[in-house]
Amino acid sequence: MKLLTKIVKTRLKEILDERGLSIRGFAFGNDLSFETVRRLYNNTAKQYQRETLGRICDVLDIKIEDLLYITEDDSNDS
Repeated sequence: MKLLTKIVKTRLKEILDERGLSIRGFAFGNDLSFETVRRLYNNTAKQYQRETLGRICDVLDIKIEDLLYITEDDSNDS
């Protein structure tokens, strides 16, 4: 029996796409690292920096629960 692991993911892709914002434009326009924003956008980040999450929420005028959610791990690493 395989145990399902819960992981944290972001909705940054959906939010930026809804607003017509590119990863590069959003990152550079708000003094954020392009690589960090790209990883969050693609849900490949291994860890989340509090300052970065706070900045993203502030700039986008959203709550943390609008940005992050918990789901079952769908990776095939197991």
